[in-house]
Amino acid sequence: MTLGDAADDGAATRFGLRFRGDRVAAAVVFLAALALLVRLVGLGARPFHWDEARVGYWTLRYLETGAFEYRPLAGGPLLYHLDRLVFALVGVSDALARLPVAVLGAALPLCALLFRDRLDDAETLVFAALLGFNPLFVYYSRFLRGDVPLALFALAFVGFSLRAYDRRSRRDAYAAAVSLALTLGSSGFAAAYLLCWAAVAVLLVDQPSAVLDGGASARRLLGSVRSRVAGRTASAVRASLLFLGTTVLLFAPRAGPNVDVGLTRPTTWHLVLYESTVGALWSFVGVRVLRRWPYWTHELFPYVGDLFDTLGYVALPILLAAVAVFAWNRYVTSPGRPLVDAFVYWAAVAVAVFPVVTEVSAPWVALHVVLPLTLLAAVGGAALLRYTVSVAGGDDRDVATVAATTLLLVAVVAQAGAVTATGVYGPSDRSNDLAQFAQPSDDLTPLFRNATAVADDDPSTPEVLYVGPDYYTAWDPGNEWPPVVQNWGNRLPLPWYFERADADTISTENVTTFDRRARNHSTPPIVVTEPGLSGAMRDRLGDEYAATRYHLGLWDRRAVVFVRQS
Repeated sequence: MTLGDAADDGAATRFGLRFRGDRVAAAVVFLAALALLVRLVGLGARPFHWDEARVGYWTLRYLETGAFEYRPLAGGPLLYHLDRLVFALVGVSDALARLPVAVLGAALPLCALLFRDRLDDAETLVFAALLGFNPLFVYYSRFLRGDVPLALFALAFVGFSLRAYDRRSRRDAYAAAVSLALTLGSSGFAAAYLLCWAAVAVLLVDQPSAVLDGGASARRLLGSVRSRVAGRTASAVRASLLFLGTTVLLFAPRAGPNVDVGLTRPTTWHLVLYESTVGALWSFVGVRVLRRWPYWTHELFPYVGDLFDTLGYVALPILLAAVAVFAWNRYVTSPGRPLVDAFVYWAAVAVAVFPVVTEVSAPWVALHVVLPLTLLAAVGGAALLRYTVSVAGGDDRDVATVAATTLLLVAVVAQAGAVTATGVYGPSDRSNDLAQFAQPSDDLTPLFRNATAVADDDPSTPEVLYVGPDYYTAWDPGNEWPPVVQNWGNRLPLPWYFERADADTISTENVTTFDRRARNHSTPPIVVTEPGLSGAMRDRLGDEYAATRYHLGLWDRRAVVFVRQS
């Protein structure tokens, strides 16, 4: 059994069949279409996670006011722009808010086509299938976070850059520049990708030379790179302008309440250029690096342990196949494949980097490790398929070997299907290993419908009252634009649902202040309170209000909502 050699465009595979290049591309497009279908089924069934609610709420405010500015704590700007466009053109719902991520996640298999100069047809198809249907990719393609868009554009950047180098293609270089800007605009985790790629470059270029030939091969490679970029200054300038233009479009502030600088105000364009480049970078460094110590630091090994727990649950076959490919490429095949080496280094560095840079231990961290492992697993999976076909079709058929490898492949597919069925489409409760703590386990649709039924256009008669020190904010109209106080975050994900319903909210600190307010104002039709205050509020609201307890997290996060029955 061999791992196969790098294939030219349209080359034959050893898969037992010979594919024309256009048929492989058509098969990958079909996989992408199927991946989109998998992501769209029940897209709005799961209630919004707190992170999703933040993005959704501030996108609604962006849609209403036209004001936007990049805030590192709120994630990358890409999803805000995409969701604002969807909301303006189609409407607002949980499913529509997640739609851009689902579409971008379904485009992941198409990235496999970018590596066809160095992968054969079978490897390309397996790579596309793993990108399209790995349960972790599917789950977070149905989730309003920037992890899957980041993975897509990061992989596209690598693929376009590699193709630009191999083919000396200007168009691929331009596409790589745009992809890099979209990578940076997707999530703050893009900084970890840059660290991974820098480490890969050092390991791939310098480490073999330092160990084996005193730097000779590194000098040859650098000389080859210089010869390929020589005389392409104009193309490099155009690529840089495309990168800069896309970056400005993503990170530029939009003028509105409390935001005086914006793309629609030509007199501020010089400030827009600064804020969307140097200003955005400095904001990110200030929030995510300089101010991180000591409050957002954490122990390393528990996070690494959680990462491997997730990998074992959702991607164990991919992990084992990647390790086997690494060993074969390093110790058996001579010479090894540089592409395999690069992705091995990428995965290894990602295991070290992401548990450090993440602020919470969550399953989505593993997604960024699985991404490079997927190509390695595709190489190993294609080799196993070739071996199975060759043994089954040979003169001396080894029935036991064919049966064993077939059962292994079936087990891999069954494992992925079982995780998808229970994790992706299963209930959002503590039994779901793909769900993170801030995922509500109760259906919030009835609450949204109640808020919609009582909402009106008069801000002087609020429809929702928060009661309790954890929910109280001193100036509730201030919650309409950032920054907001910490107690606003304690309400998540309810602000998204109330804003969707166009329900105005106010708050009071405790039962005493509620009593004082009740003497002068009518009580809103919806009252949200903490469990510890539910008894006192029940006594004051009487039988006119019905109480419902909601779990706003997987554990230890409950709220009691009173709704006026009339």
